[in-house]
Amino acid sequence: MRYLIVIEKTETGYSAYSPDLPGCVATGQTRQEIEQNMREAIAFHLEGLKAENLEIPSPQASSTYITVSA
Repeated sequence: MRYLIVIEKTETGYSAYSPDLPGCVATGQTRQEIEQNMREAIAFHLEGLKAENLEIPSPQASSTYITVSA
């Protein structure tokens, strides 16, 4: 499955979350590290849902950029 992740720059590196998977978050010092950490976090999250016999959410979130005058 392909889940959207939102990556935010922090004072110490990066943090990320997936809007489709509440509570699934990760941190990292580089973009490459945060992406890998989120892959692992999502896999772990989905394994936990399966172990609890809970529904695996289908990816629904999307993103786009809009232009506004400032």
